Amino acid sequence: MVDLGMLPDGGLAWLDASGAQAHLVLSTRIRLARNLAAHRFATRASEAERESVLREVEAAAAETVTLRKALLIRLDTLPSLDRRFLQERQLVSKELAATEPGGAPRRAAAVLLQDRVGVMVNEEDHLRIQGMISGLEPGKLHELVRRLDTELGQGLAFAFHPRFGYLTSCPTNVGTGLRASVLIHLPGLVLTKEINRVLQGLAQVGLTYRGLHGEGSEVIGNFFQLSNQTTLGQSESELLDHLGRIVGQVIAHEEKARQILLRDAPGILEDKVWRAFGLLRHARVMGLEEAMNLLSGVRLGVGLGLVSDVALYTLNRLLVEIQPAHLLARAGGPVDETDLPVRRARLVRDTLDAEQRRRA
Repeated sequence: MVDLGMLPDGGLAWLDASGAQAHLVLSTRIRLARNLAAHRFATRASEAERESVLREVEAAAAETVTLRKALLIRLDTLPSLDRRFLQERQLVSKELAATEPGGAPRRAAAVLLQDRVGVMVNEEDHLRIQGMISGLEPGKLHELVRRLDTELGQGLAFAFHPRFGYLTSCPTNVGTGLRASVLIHLPGLVLTKEINRVLQGLAQVGLTYRGLHGEGSEVIGNFFQLSNQTTLGQSESELLDHLGRIVGQVIAHEEKARQILLRDAPGILEDKVWRAFGLLRHARVMGLEEAMNLLSGVRLGVGLGLVSDVALYTLNRLLVEIQPAHLLARAGGPVDETDLPVRRARLVRDTLDAEQRRRA
């Protein structure tokens, strides 16, 4: 299994529940798409060109303050399980990891990681400069990502047009190349059946939503990724300010929905929370979607102050650790995937039991 020991919390620091609005917002992610002017874009480049791009990016990263001690992982040399593991930790995209059945990464597909920032190399674009941080912290994270962008730009010539901005493989990324997203927990809006109205409103103001793993993933466990749709015609600061304002409005709607539930159906709400907690503590078999929904219920209880003997950080980590590649990696050897529901239930029980013992 790929060694992530160099990274804070093994690359899961973005789940530590330390940021603003952490009871609702698990994380903020910012990504900048960049291409090297001297090479054909990654989707058209030859294998030799992609190798050249990787060497140039690696050399430039070694000269930066931010990435000079970065961990380099070549995904084209990793087995499928390791690639799925990295994707589940949200350290790489689904496309870079090529986790579809029978998929294989592009030649020289790689990622450089250090602390909360990194660079995916040879994904849809030559570089995807990225950062992820706990809570609703777009301004703080933007400083880290922008610094890395500036440092890399001193050693690399990015494809740039004076009128259109940074040039990218996909026209929707042309301009700033910036995509910012917020992973947010919205069970109140789902339970009050207001979620569709809120999501429809997002589309009208230039935002979109996806599931836990971003583009192409389904929404389960009431976890939504909210992100900007356009990058052209606005500055990075304007895009981030807009995202922050809209997410603030969504948070206000979610808080209102939770208060309505507490006022109008306190018994039903408490039963939902404690029933979820009981199943997590005692179930012997658990599918992924069921586990995500149960964790959502307990997380709602923690946010409302109904549950006080489990930390948000513990629940956040479980969202990742109950996923298939993590369970297979934990087993340390060949495992029949039909056994995963049993292993998932055991992991959840053991984790919550350990939490109870620590608090006792």
